[in-house]
Amino acid sequence: MTETTFEALPLATPIQRALADKGYTTPSPIQAKAIPVLLEGRDLLACAQTGTGKTAAFALPVLDQFARNPRKPFRRGVRCLILTPTRELAVQVMQSFETYGKYLDLRIGMVFGGVSEKPQIKNLYQGLDICVATTGRLLDLHQQGHVDLSQVETFILDEADRMLDMGFIRDIRKIAAMIPQQRQTMLFSATMAPDITTLANTLLHNPGEIRIAPQGTTAEKIDQHVLFVDKGNKQNLLIDLLKDREEAHRSELSLVFSRTKHGAKNLAKKLNSIGIEADSIHGNKSQAARQKTLDLFKQGRIPVLVATDVAARGIDVKNITLVINFDLPMEADAYVHRIGRTARAGKSGRALSFCSLEEVALLRDVEKLIKKTVPVYEDHDHHAQAIASLHQSGARVVKPKNGGGGQRGGGGGGQRGGGGGQRRSGPPRQGGNGGGGNRNFRGNSGGNPQASSSSSGNPRPQRRNAGRRSTSQP
Repeated sequence: MTETTFEALPLATPIQRALADKGYTTPSPIQAKAIPVLLEGRDLLACAQTGTGKTAAFALPVLDQFARNPRKPFRRGVRCLILTPTRELAVQVMQSFETYGKYLDLRIGMVFGGVSEKPQIKNLYQGLDICVATTGRLLDLHQQGHVDLSQVETFILDEADRMLDMGFIRDIRKIAAMIPQQRQTMLFSATMAPDITTLANTLLHNPGEIRIAPQGTTAEKIDQHVLFVDKGNKQNLLIDLLKDREEAHRSELSLVFSRTKHGAKNLAKKLNSIGIEADSIHGNKSQAARQKTLDLFKQGRIPVLVATDVAARGIDVKNITLVINFDLPMEADAYVHRIGRTARAGKSGRALSFCSLEEVALLRDVEKLIKKTVPVYEDHDHHAQAIASLHQSGARVVKPKNGGGGQRGGGGGGQRGGGGGQRRSGPPRQGGNGGGGNRNFRGNSGGNPQASSSSSGNPRPQRRNAGRRSTSQP
């Protein structure tokens, strides 16, 4: 079977030049399957795991359309509208369009909250060929009369499952009602939950459908392990792991996920206090501060980044070789997106997840979703055998309403979504039952983290509300 190349795809010459400049020759599977469908002008429903090049899969056909049908955008108008769940992802998508469209004369802009609206209003006044937006700010500016969506030709939902998780379904439907019915619509998602299928049925017309990986599939080259630990020892375990890593992998980057904004801030502060350079990114930071932190992280000047789920899909950084789930996510889907920040574009990476007593039900949800048991790493000084035994026993456990696994003092309310003024992005207010039946849980000490401090303390139920929250190929 002959391997598809970008040169073999009927993309316009300016786009081929931009791809050649980046040294891209072979499309990823999602790109190879999606681009021909979209070049035909068809709607598309596409599902592929994170880190597989979905952005280029829709960006290249859109740019090809503009290259072949150039015209100036009308005042306050938008020709192609792309909705993303977070500001970080909007920036990432914008950068991709600028990279692949560098030889095209296009007006490309972003609309999202957390920053002044005045520059965005100015850009919209001139009209945009491509607008990358979060829903809250876009609706605000539309209500003020600063954006006209009546002539949108292409409508794209990027990370649609995340947008539904964050409660943006009503906003999506409002925006869809404002744009013409005669349009090309694309819906890209990392998972294909029933809600996604329902949304697709209302927005797409006779779409092509592509599924590169089953729902919940994680990248094959991610070495995953779970570390059972009492909640009070999580911080010490994290410090031990990062200190050992600092000595052995100085040039590599680590990404740590905390469930709450305050937890992320406090963790970064603690790491810095003991000499581990770190910073945090979360919903309480301004967009300018978040972008500055991301830039420093990309440059390797900050080797450890502590983030909430607001960053789970907006970080596309080379050389992230370790992801640590300091807190397990309330929604199992978020686990897939978190660990997908490593092992991108075929590279290898490692994902370590801390599991306290309160998080056993969350771990079972993850294993149910990814359809496999996460190996146990117990060769550390904080291993909690009682928690491991509970998980292995299959005994009924209750899913915590607010997570319950965070560090002490790391409470805080549900964190806000990516587009300032958008709806709450925290977990549902009512917790479900833990579920999880009998499992053959096999301990596995693959991997090689080291630790050096002692274990102590019993976990307590957390009472404060906790919010939930490319690479060598394009």
